Amino acid sequence: MSAHNDIETQLAAYQAESAKFEGGNNAAGTRARKALAELAKAVKARRNEITETKNARAEAKAKA
Repeated sequence: MSAHNDIETQLAAYQAESAKFEGGNNAAGTRARKALAELAKAVKARRNEITETKNARAEAKAKA
């Protein structure tokens, strides 16, 4: 579940920095882009976690 928490954390960071960027702070744009990159990594990790869990469930069901 840590990828899920990372997604929430990075989304909050992106939203905060994006608001600052829209307010005229150009440096916040760089931080927003970094948060988006980290968010993409967390999303990929969560997708892999979900796939692994799904496959494990299917395998367990097939054995039963």
